[in-house]
Amino acid sequence: MTTLNPTIPVDSEYLKTISIFELIPQEVLKWINNLSWEERRYVLSLCHLICTVPLEKQAEFLDNYTADSLVLKLLQEQAPKDWVTRSFKKLHINQKLTNTVLKGYIKQYYVHSAQDLRTKPDRDIEYLESVLHLINDPEERNNLFHYILGSEIIKMLFQMSWLQHERFYRLQKNQEYFINHYIKPIQHTHRLNGLVVPKDETLFFAKRDYFIKKPDIRNKQLTELLMFTFTTAQVSNLGFFISHNLDFVMFDYDSIFNSEPECIFLC
Repeated sequence: MTTLNPTIPVDSEYLKTISIFELIPQEVLKWINNLSWEERRYVLSLCHLICTVPLEKQAEFLDNYTADSLVLKLLQEQAPKDWVTRSFKKLHINQKLTNTVLKGYIKQYYVHSAQDLRTKPDRDIEYLESVLHLINDPEERNNLFHYILGSEIIKMLFQMSWLQHERFYRLQKNQEYFINHYIKPIQHTHRLNGLVVPKDETLFFAKRDYFIKKPDIRNKQLTELLMFTFTTAQVSNLGFFISHNLDFVMFDYDSIFNSEPECIFLC
C-alpha cells in the first residue's frame, strides 16, 4: 500500500484514482484499527463535524486543539525567533514573542488562511491540510515566523500618516516595489474605511491637514484591515525577504517619525 506524506499537497487528479486509505500513514491506520467501535464513532463524528462547519469555526476548533502544542514547538525553534527579534529591534517594533503573542498569531494565521481559501475556491489544498502542514512541517512553521514579522511591519505602516509613508518609501532602494505592493494598498484601505479622508487634494493647506494626520486604528481593527488588504502570502513574503536580508527594508526612525512635517512643503 502506498502511503503519502500528509504534509505534501497532492494533485487532485491523482486523488481521484486512489483509495483514501492510500493517503493515510501506516501509523494512523494501525492506530485506527486498534480502536474500539465506540472510539471509532468518536473519530467519525469529529471528522463529520470538521467537514460541515464553516471555515471560521474550523479555525476556532483547531486553534483550541493545537495552539498550545504549536507554541511549545515554536518556542523551541531558536533561529527563526532570533531573526524575528533582530528585525523587531531594527524597526523599533515593540513586540515580544511570548506565549500569548504566538498563540494569537497562530489563530490569526488560521483565520487569514481560511479567508484566502474562500476567495480561491479552485485551489486543491484544503484548509485542514494547511493546519497539518503547520503542525508537521518545520518549514511551514518558519513561514509562520515570516508571517508574524510581515504582519508587524504592515501594522506599523497602517498606523503611519501619509507623510510618514512618503518618508518611509524614500528610504527604500526599491521604492516602486514598496509603493505598489504596500503603500498604495494601505492608503486605499485608509480611504475606504474613512481613516484618512482626502478633501480638496489640490489645495495646499487641505492637503497638509490630511497628509500629516495619523490614522486612529484600534488593535482588533488593525488586524482586520491587514487581513482584508493583503493575502497570507503577501504578508509572509515580506517577512521572508527581511529574514534573508535585513536591509531589504531600510529604516530610520527619526527621519520617518520626527514631528516636523517639512517634506510636504518641499514637494
